[in-house]
Amino acid sequence: MAVVPPIPEYAENGPKELDAGSLFVLKSRGSWLHCGYHLTTAIVAPALLSLPFAFTLLGWIGGMICLSMAALVTFYSYNLLSLVLEHHAMLGKRQLRFRDMARDILGPGWGRYFVGPLQLGLCYGIVVASTLLGGQSLKFIYLLSRPNGSMQLYQFIIICGGLTLVMAQLPSFHSLRHINLVSLILCLIYCACTTAGSIHIGHSNKAPERDYSITGVGINRIFGIFNAISIIATTYGNGIIPEIQATIAPPTTGKMLKGLLLCYSVVISTFFSVAISGYWAFGNQAQPSVLQNFMLDRMPLLPKWFLLITYIFTFVQVSAVSLTYLQPTNVVLEKRFSDPKKGEFSIRNVVPRLISRSLSVIIATTLAAMLPFFGDIMALFGAFGCIPLDFILPMVFYNVTFKPSRKSIIFWGNTIIALVSTVLSLIGAVASVRQMVLDAKTYHLFANM
Repeated sequence: MAVVPPIPEYAENGPKELDAGSLFVLKSRGSWLHCGYHLTTAIVAPALLSLPFAFTLLGWIGGMICLSMAALVTFYSYNLLSLVLEHHAMLGKRQLRFRDMARDILGPGWGRYFVGPLQLGLCYGIVVASTLLGGQSLKFIYLLSRPNGSMQLYQFIIICGGLTLVMAQLPSFHSLRHINLVSLILCLIYCACTTAGSIHIGHSNKAPERDYSITGVGINRIFGIFNAISIIATTYGNGIIPEIQATIAPPTTGKMLKGLLLCYSVVISTFFSVAISGYWAFGNQAQPSVLQNFMLDRMPLLPKWFLLITYIFTFVQVSAVSLTYLQPTNVVLEKRFSDPKKGEFSIRNVVPRLISRSLSVIIATTLAAMLPFFGDIMALFGAFGCIPLDFILPMVFYNVTFKPSRKSIIFWGNTIIALVSTVLSLIGAVASVRQMVLDAKTYHLFANM
């Protein structure tokens, strides 16, 4: 088998060879369209079904303001990251990973001890949460067809994990381009189904009595507001912008912006339609997933076939989300266990890849089955992971790289966004821990939730 020569990566002192993780997983062969598919799958995930619930903690005005501001700030933030990456690529130092950016811009310690572990923990946590959500979707499909069925949640999680284990063997991020195109189409379909379902129920005689007053009183309301902000921030979160841009074939200039425009056309159409229709239909009775409102006392408020289609598409799309967020873990595993001087599909590299990726998925599936309350933990991950990676570091990277004048609007705009996001991250973390303490009595390993 032919040996693939490593592509040079340029450092300050000259060219250096890429490690196996960057060479095999982050192949730079994609177009801006492929980039748009990856971005959409990373952002438009079933977590957006919690947006009506966030509105119950914020109300109409607060919810619309937070949803709109988060869209503007994240689009701006991701574009800043792209500009920084393009700038370094033009200087001959193309950065392929978030930790590479932190290392080159802030110093080696930032990449190795802060950004690298933070991103890896967040992305792996999303894989666990996606596996759990996939299992819950399968369980709902099962109960819809067999209401008295005896299968437990952990069994459906194992089925979902098995699918992810097989698909995780796709060698590179670029290999997911067609899967993520399907993912983009599916998210549009199940969001359309969710919106149509909410509107139908809202106009039917089965509609609940709507109350748009903000839930909670006193300190509970205050923490609820910050919890809702964390939910919205996490829903817009990405955390893998550099890795997605790394899949674009050079030259990269302008391609990421096109991908972002494609992505945010889907984001705006899905996020706002689901949030507005769900909150309009159910008011402050909206559940953590609006799909839960489609059942009343275990009786469906919509035709069974309609619910089945919605949940099947949700399950398939969340599988694509798992694969997308596995890529940073795959980069680390390939770097540790593969040899860049051997062929990508040589026995020397295929066997370690198969074993390491399979173990990675098995561990994630086991955690999802053991911790069906992992959603509460992910709220904490969102506060500590999504907000720093998506709202704080891009502003810092841009200001340090381009050094805009301290009298300029862009410098102070970036600084204010970073400072406000830092405060929100800390308060959101406290609110998440508090919610975990309140819910602790319901936590049981392998619970059939």
